[in-house]
This record gives sequence, structure tokens and C-alpha cells, in this order.
Amino acid sequence: MVTVKDKRKKILVIRFSAMGDVAMTVPVVFSLAKQYPEVEFTILSRKFFEPFYAPNPQIRFIGIDFKSEEYKGFLGIFRLFKRLRAEKFDMVADLHHVLRTIILSWLFKLSGTPVRHLNKGRKARKRLTRKHHKKLRLQPSVTQRYAKVFARLGYPVHFDFKSIFDWYKLKPDEKGSVTGIKDVKWLGVAPFAKHKGKIYPVDKMEEVVAYFAERPDVKVFLFGAGKEEKAILERWEAKYIDAISMVGKLDLSGELDVINRLDVMLAMDSANMHLASIVDTPVVSVWGATHPIAGFYGWHQSSENAIQITDLPCRPCSIYGNKDCYRGDYACFAGITSQMIIDKLRQFLE
Repeated sequence: MVTVKDKRKKILVIRFSAMGDVAMTVPVVFSLAKQYPEVEFTILSRKFFEPFYAPNPQIRFIGIDFKSEEYKGFLGIFRLFKRLRAEKFDMVADLHHVLRTIILSWLFKLSGTPVRHLNKGRKARKRLTRKHHKKLRLQPSVTQRYAKVFARLGYPVHFDFKSIFDWYKLKPDEKGSVTGIKDVKWLGVAPFAKHKGKIYPVDKMEEVVAYFAERPDVKVFLFGAGKEEKAILERWEAKYIDAISMVGKLDLSGELDVINRLDVMLAMDSANMHLASIVDTPVVSVWGATHPIAGFYGWHQSSENAIQITDLPCRPCSIYGNKDCYRGDYACFAGITSQMIIDKLRQFLE
């Protein structure tokens, strides 16, 4: 006997990394799941990112560890395909479109499964970042690019997503075992990014942290990862009474809970901007070599809260902030004072 559930269309959604890019799939797939209850959406990603989707019972999640021997190399991709083929997906949305997902998509196509992939707009992005004769045209946001993939599969999306905490029934740290009870304003500070071109000078960022951590009506939560970032944030934690480093203290679900309860997050063009965006927390973002015009701005964030030097002809010089400053002085950050950041944050904390 064929049940109603068996008749549901099954769409596989692939996006492996990076954290911010995976977070930007959330508004799209949550909206789709609500709009098309007759469709089963399955996310294929790194296991670490499961908390993004765990609260939504309408979405399945398959977590993969590519460091394991099982999924290494071409044979590993083929093993993964065999596992996925058994699920009998009707369609595949490749929201990554890198070598690993291209091979996986090719295998699906050979088996007769329709596949659509992400158009990254590389040519337009090159025109944005070239040294001379830039074409400063607003690019579609990443969420819009993701949405186009589903539209080509026959599922246009109407965005109505606000926060993943609309689905959570119990917050991971609601008793405040790490953070303490919220009795003052909460400021999150995420001062790091993967590449130098997206990191505001640490000494100037400390001036911002010091200003708010020394106020009795504000508690500052510091976000980062890795040994170097941990060392810096723990030094600030020891130096300022009302500053708390969150590095290594909570898992991703717990960090999302804390970010959800912030009054504002201060972040670079980085993953933390996107984590705050998917829990509906306002973000004051600081931009250097990169630029919101490239389409990587946080979901539903106000453009008024992006701090940047807009009259530098060299900006943006990079999409990801991974190129050396050809001027050698990072004027894009040098022109942003700590007081400019403080003044913007005070709009949320007073």
C-alpha cells in the first residue's frame, strides 16, 4: 500500500561549507519547507552544522565527516552517492558547486535525477574587485542565488523566515549556566574572520570592548575559535570584568542560543554575522577589503548598520578578503575609528 508520505517529492540540498554560506541556506530552505509541505527537503552538509536545522521537524539532515576514510577521494564520493541513491531523491539542488559536489551531481544526472546548481556570478564579482575600471553593481544576495536554484527545479520560494528559534521549544542554556541571568544589555563581539582583509585591527577593537565592558549596564560576550583567537579573547576576559570569552564553552546550539539573546552583535564580514542573522539578532558589521555590494550581507540586516569607508576607489579589492592589500596600508580599516563603532553600538545599548 502506498501512503501519502511515500508520494511526497524528495529534494536533496547540498551545501558543505563554509559556516556562513551554510547558514545562508537556512532562510531559503525553512521558507520552502513551510511553503511546500508536500515536499521532503533533506540537507546534506557537514555534521557540525546540524543545529541550524535540528529545530525544524519538516527538514531532514544528513551529516558527513569528510575526514573519515569512508568519504575521502573519488571513491569516497562514489560511496556517498550509493548511500544517497538508496534514498531515491526526485531532485538535487547543488548550492555549493565545487569539485566534490560537481562529481556528486554528475553521478545523480547519470542515474536520471534532475540536478540544478548554484550560479556564483564569478564574472560580475571579478568586475567588482578588479584594480581598475570597477563595475560597482549590486549583486544578488547569496540567499537569492540559492532561491534561483529551487526556482529552476520548479519550486519558487516566498521568503517568510525570521529565526530558527521560532522552532526551538527549549533553549540550550536558558538557565544561564555559562552566561548568567540576563539583567543588563548584552553585546556580542566577534572580532575575527578567516582572512586578514576582513579583520578590523585588534588593538582598535579592544578599545570598543573596553568601553562597553567597563559599563555596569552592559555585558560583553566574545566569540571566536582556534588557539590564537582564544588567547586574545581570554586576555580580554581577564582584563575586563564584564567581558566573557565564549570560546570552547558551548557547542554550536548553545552559542546560537546566546547570540539569540544578544541585544546586538558586532561582527566582521564573517560567519558570526550570519549566525546572528538567522536568529534575528541585529548586527553592526565592519567592512574592509570586502563590500556588502557583493551579496554576502546578513539576512534581513539593515544596511545602515554596515560600517565602511565608501569613498575608497580600491574597495572592494576582494570577494573573500583573502588578497593582500596592494596599497599596503589597509586604508579601508584605517579610516574606521573605534569611536565610530562605539557610537553605532550605543544606538542598541542605551
